[in-house]
Amino acid sequence: MSRSFDLGALPYFAEPNLYFFDGNRLRGWEFSGWKPESMSWKTGCYIHSGLSGPVMVYRGEELDAFFAEICVNGFKKFSVGSMKHAVMCTEDGLIATHGILQRDSHEQARFFAAGNWPTYMLSKKPWKVEASVESIYLFQIAGPQSLEVLQRATSQDLRDIGFLRFRSSRIAGEKVEIGRIGMSGNLAYEVRGPIAQGPEIYQAIVDAGKDFGIERLGWRTYLVNHVEGGFPQQLWTFYPALLEDEGYRSWAGTGFRTHPTITGSVDPADMRARYRTPVEAGWGTTVRLDHDFVGRAAVEAEMKVPRRVTVTLKWNAEDVTDIFASLLRPGEEYKTIDLPTSPAWNIGFLAHADHVSADGEAIGFSSGTVYSYYFRCVLSMGCIDAAAANIGNEVIVQWGDFGGRIKKVRATVETYPYFVEGRNEAIDFQAPNL
Repeated sequence: MSRSFDLGALPYFAEPNLYFFDGNRLRGWEFSGWKPESMSWKTGCYIHSGLSGPVMVYRGEELDAFFAEICVNGFKKFSVGSMKHAVMCTEDGLIATHGILQRDSHEQARFFAAGNWPTYMLSKKPWKVEASVESIYLFQIAGPQSLEVLQRATSQDLRDIGFLRFRSSRIAGEKVEIGRIGMSGNLAYEVRGPIAQGPEIYQAIVDAGKDFGIERLGWRTYLVNHVEGGFPQQLWTFYPALLEDEGYRSWAGTGFRTHPTITGSVDPADMRARYRTPVEAGWGTTVRLDHDFVGRAAVEAEMKVPRRVTVTLKWNAEDVTDIFASLLRPGEEYKTIDLPTSPAWNIGFLAHADHVSADGEAIGFSSGTVYSYYFRCVLSMGCIDAAAANIGNEVIVQWGDFGGRIKKVRATVETYPYFVEGRNEAIDFQAPNL
């Protein structure tokens, strides 16, 4: 059966060098090239449109009680105009999904780019909450010049928008929603609105950013910012454990993809190596033990004695060079490190895990491998034993796929997050002298 799609409906992908089709929509893969695109959130800013599409909307008088039951977050404070990084677990305390939950009104919240796990949980009890779907554009604008770009696009002072807050504005004569949140670690915003208005708004922002060096960011380079900025990404650096729930698999039915692409030196049968708990992902600070929630017993027990934590692993340059040099030697080469992200995310739902060891003992796993053009090194996210997580410790990453040739790469434990300049959450434009 052939698929058809309307290129005219997606003009904000105009003039990319490459496209790819993810099975649902056409996405921009690369625009000006991965090097300038990866520098954009350090030297200027970028605009990324890849999260545009369906968003889940939840309405009802029991909204807070419902999300409190399925999220590790607390809901004693969740005011209109604010957002939370909502983390949801299985009964075993593994992350089922996570995403931005935004409070639109007393009885309405939206869950962005994070799937339908809350809707499944809603089906299990008679909550006074209803779920629906809206199709929106969602543009991420990140980097030190992102505020200036959006202020030019809106002709408005936007410094009043605090971290994890949002409000309305206008671009190109249309009402837009601007929230201050992003995955790059530094100053970042999202602009959202009805999908039909997306092309016009996108172009207006690009035009406003020309004097500030704005780059269109494609999927090829998008995940570099997650690793540099210290934000694990489900379906790439870890796999959501929702498929462990038999009820969810049955509820989702055949329309939901249940077979991830499994890569890495860890046995494909070992899915636990590819899952994460909130503590392992570095999100223990989001947990509030002032209420019962799905998976609380497991999460609480782990918080008392954390076993593993997420760190940045900086790969040894000589060992990385040897991986590439193997392409020029006879015989079986090592698995190639794709630039700038490896494995590339265009292969779909990805569950990757490489073994990590120290002194000959297994201590955890590595995923999310990137080449940082800014730092001129290969980095990955390591989920390793807390006892081995001291800065400067040397570990071994077993790079390759299970059953294939493995390269033992030396790596050092580094600061997490690795990119610490101008962290978004630390910037307060309302403070004196700013």
